[in-house]
Amino acid sequence: MTSQVNMHDAKTQLSRLAQRAAEGEDIVIARNGRPLAKLVAIEERKPRRLGLWKDKVRIGDDFEDPLPWEIQRYFEGHGD
Repeated sequence: MTSQVNMHDAKTQLSRLAQRAAEGEDIVIARNGRPLAKLVAIEERKPRRLGLWKDKVRIGDDFEDPLPWEIQRYFEGHGD
């Protein structure tokens, strides 16, 4: 559900509007009836688990070596 409030009401009722947004409502803030901004809830993210790729990825000894010219030329704009 989306509700629209004017700028003055948004300034005086920010705490209530933020709570409504946290509960899933989208709040559009308008000035003179023209929408300017949207107040929405932030999606919670799960913390990242470290080490998921441990022992599954190997970086070759030649990782930092220059690319062969046949490939490098595409990065420099000389490709077909």
